[in-house]
Amino acid sequence: MKAHPFKNSYYDLGRDYYQSIKPIPVQNPELIIFNQVLSDELGLSESALSSTAGAAVFAGNHVPEGAEPLAMAYSGHQFGHFSPLLGDGRAILLGQVVSPGGRSFDIHMKGTGQTAFSRNGDGRAALGPVLREYLVSEAMARMGVPTTRALAAVTTGEDVARERLLPGGIITRVAASFVRIGTFEYFLARGDRTSLARLADYVIEYQYPHLKQAENPYLALLDAVIEGQAALIAQWMQLGFIHGVMNTDNMSIAGETIDYGPCAFMDHYAHDRVYSSIDHHGRYAYNNQPNIGLWNLSRFAECLLHLIDEDEAAAVEIARDRLEKFISSYQEHWLAAMRAKLGLNSALDEDKALIEELLAIMAGSNVDFTMTFYLLSRLDRDASNDAAILALFDHTESFTQWSDKWRNRLAQEPSDDDERKAMMRGVNPVYIPRNHLIEAAIRAAEDHGDLSVFHALHEVLQQPYDFQPNKEAYMQPPQPDEIVHKTFCGT
Repeated sequence: MKAHPFKNSYYDLGRDYYQSIKPIPVQNPELIIFNQVLSDELGLSESALSSTAGAAVFAGNHVPEGAEPLAMAYSGHQFGHFSPLLGDGRAILLGQVVSPGGRSFDIHMKGTGQTAFSRNGDGRAALGPVLREYLVSEAMARMGVPTTRALAAVTTGEDVARERLLPGGIITRVAASFVRIGTFEYFLARGDRTSLARLADYVIEYQYPHLKQAENPYLALLDAVIEGQAALIAQWMQLGFIHGVMNTDNMSIAGETIDYGPCAFMDHYAHDRVYSSIDHHGRYAYNNQPNIGLWNLSRFAECLLHLIDEDEAAAVEIARDRLEKFISSYQEHWLAAMRAKLGLNSALDEDKALIEELLAIMAGSNVDFTMTFYLLSRLDRDASNDAAILALFDHTESFTQWSDKWRNRLAQEPSDDDERKAMMRGVNPVYIPRNHLIEAAIRAAEDHGDLSVFHALHEVLQQPYDFQPNKEAYMQPPQPDEIVHKTFCGT
């Protein structure tokens, strides 16, 4: 990396916020993939990063000059139960870099060895979860969803012990911030109001500097985080994405998708779809994500109460009023996103019912979420080319009746059919990181040392909205013997 790229603002907060620790070197790191485009955006466009020297940096064997690596402290509600001490148990924050555009970004490495927060774990990551996070986070970015980004991935040359020995990996990721709701909870649980206020000031300074001019910057911070999460979760729902582990320690205050553990994109649609192997009661099911978003934001609001107003009763009332706005904000974002998926530019009262009727029909026929909307974007104003989409449904009559209503609704739109189709193609992806394709890439890499399957899938996912000739296999839902029923955290 070029000389002195790091601005260690989080380090300056003091030892109450982290453990200062260097990554533990690994035996024989090899670079799997380097995100040159992202590196250029960050102003780190030095060719050495994609070489052997780069592998040493991204494995933690070489700490760049000026970096002050640390493991962040935080708490979190995990499946509703509060854990007062979590923190970066297998990751470090290397530091912040300032892009040529003047924005600050955190550089974070996962799989770098034990820290004070490892809780008897080895602090390492298996190769599979590294590949999953790289694929999914970069696909999310290409689909326009706010997310952490993947800068590089390496193999370590060492095995990690899980249910069996697996090859190790490390991922380097980039975010506007790695501060979580759980970071605020960490200081609230300790009754440390001074440190909590400093954390809030830090977040405002580096993430929301425009809020410094607000009449009540801390209330404005709550509003900003509420709005960011409402918009983000609406985008997840629009794409059939299930985060899988929406604990408060996995929810960013920057409004970005963070911590890709047992995440998944739905194949066959179901309102209550769950993939996570540890979500036994559906707390983080697809249709419950907005509710959990509000629950998590309520925990964030509790952390800010004494900053919002010295009168606790008044602060509670103010916060409750702001949290109620999450519901309307989410609904607005969701409706706008789903209208776009149906090719609707204008807004009519009956649109919500039209959208929900389609989802109910999809659930009843167990059809593929992504494929349904992709094929819908190819339909004409008449039913002349409906054969492909009708083939998805067990009972075509219900979809045909719905499509008649949809076409009647399209007749009220001012845009012509070509414009409508173009808009739909811009929001309905052709390719998503399908669970069975990710699993195939992981199995090839972990079991056979073959990374070609990973690279081929990653290349397709770089253009998720464009049909790519001879890549039809990447569009298709899984065959019965390919279905992935459970996804795992990878810890």
